[in-house]
Amino acid sequence: MSRTARLILCIAFLAAAYWMPQASFAASPFDGTWRVDLGKTKISPKPIVFYLSQGWYHCVSCSPAYDVQADGQDHAVTGQTFDTLAVTAVDPSTIKVVYKKDGKVDTESTRSVSADGKLLTIKSTSHPMSSDQLVTSEATAKLVGTAPSAVHATSGSWQINKVSQSDNALLVTYKTTGDEITMSQPTGETYTATLDGTDAPYKGSYSTDTVSIKKIDAHTIEETDKRGGEVVEVDKITVSGKTMTIVANVKRTDRTSTYVATKK
Repeated sequence: MSRTARLILCIAFLAAAYWMPQASFAASPFDGTWRVDLGKTKISPKPIVFYLSQGWYHCVSCSPAYDVQADGQDHAVTGQTFDTLAVTAVDPSTIKVVYKKDGKVDTESTRSVSADGKLLTIKSTSHPMSSDQLVTSEATAKLVGTAPSAVHATSGSWQINKVSQSDNALLVTYKTTGDEITMSQPTGETYTATLDGTDAPYKGSYSTDTVSIKKIDAHTIEETDKRGGEVVEVDKITVSGKTMTIVANVKRTDRTSTYVATKK
């Protein structure tokens, strides 16, 4: 479910999807439609770190890190899946963040902190590149360490502990034909790739433009996602009966999460 760079979404916190498996023979164990069970997901414990101070928003844990004025206007950002960011302090406990790509809204989210300052709630709506199906998500994160002083209350180091998403972001379908595998999602993301590790186009994603699939054995593959020639994510996907396990490593931020999906 990629672009598992949303959920975590530098802090639209999600990133969007980390599951892309396949195989190269009839009756492949990967074939079919799978649904990710977020209740069994183990999200990377590595904190997301940001703060808003004196009219500026600073994303410390983003790679590369960046700073933009928090004035509600679009500001250019480089090196990310989005190219502008608008940050607004809604009130003392809430901020709104809008990510855009080529002038089109990618993700918009609100982040609100609890009265005791220890729990952050992130509610997001994503607009897929190639679909009119909106993706909604909600995540909660706990404060790690001491809350910083003299900054907006949402600021700090946050460890995500719970995530929910709309079904259209949790479903993925695979179909093998000969030595090729085709992946498709309701949100418009799709690719067809051979199982020999050759790069193939990845369509419908802001975070990935090419993908390669390598068959490890009859029940395991390795997927490598790239953007602009740079490896952004490597997933090891294993199928056992009707259970698929995806160990996803986001390279820039060195975050590894494990997802479990069930065949429908």
